[in-house]
Amino acid sequence: MPRASGPLAEALSRRSLILDGGLSNQLAAQGCDLSGALWSGRVLAERPDQVEAAHTAYVRAGAEVLITASYQVGYASFAAHGYDRATTTALLRRSVGLAARAAEAAGHEVWVAASVGPYGAVLADGSEYRGRYGLSVRELAAFHRPRIEALLAAGPDVLALETIPDPDEAEALLGILAETGARAWLSYTVEGGRTRSGRPLPEVFAPAAEAPEVIAIGVNCCDPVEVLPALEAAAAVTRKPLLAYPNDGSVWDAATRTWHAPEDPAPWPTAAWRRAGARLTGGCCRIGPDRIAELGAEVLG
Repeated sequence: MPRASGPLAEALSRRSLILDGGLSNQLAAQGCDLSGALWSGRVLAERPDQVEAAHTAYVRAGAEVLITASYQVGYASFAAHGYDRATTTALLRRSVGLAARAAEAAGHEVWVAASVGPYGAVLADGSEYRGRYGLSVRELAAFHRPRIEALLAAGPDVLALETIPDPDEAEALLGILAETGARAWLSYTVEGGRTRSGRPLPEVFAPAAEAPEVIAIGVNCCDPVEVLPALEAAAAVTRKPLLAYPNDGSVWDAATRTWHAPEDPAPWPTAAWRRAGARLTGGCCRIGPDRIAELGAEVLG
């Protein structure tokens, strides 16, 4: 597909790139119903045109990397809502195809990153912001492996291993990368200068820094104030490109399924992030196309 001239890793060796923003908030802005445990996965299944439209909105805002709508798609969780295994596999592949179509229609280079969300995301109870699910590394690998295989079969440019709350899950994912040889970025969600499960950042970044399949390391879906210390911790253990795509500082209330916005949103010191090594910059939950367009102006000049 002529959407990009080469691997994402090669582009990152030359320049900074702009990621997209939150898919769910853009779908909501388009009038989609995200209620229920399947969240944006429900829209992927029932309104794929809306998913493609959301990707297109970010392309028009200047995004150079689109993250697919596969974040919360899991075999067991979708089976509980009546989707058989073949249908769920088809949905995972569809997510890549929809992003690819938006990328191919762009007037600039766009890469497609297949989202591999954490195990906690499919539980729809906020577990991705806690980690420590009580599962072994082997059990976590068994959960992720078929999802990753389905996504890779659809031909994304890279995998986005994102919103990872603890190193056990990262270990499982890194093991699958070693098996498949797939290229990916690994992004933790952090709080208080540690992973959501409370582990020190230099300690958890180090294994990804050593994995040849990992092209970039960083953080996402966290308060913007957490970004710079996390990037500095990553830079202390790797010279790989870093990435940052925080949310707006809001806190997710799983019981009410609502976001609690900060009274005084934190600034985004993108210049400092770049000096720390950030080459991929974008937004996560509650960050829309307008903010991505502003980021493009800030980061790319």
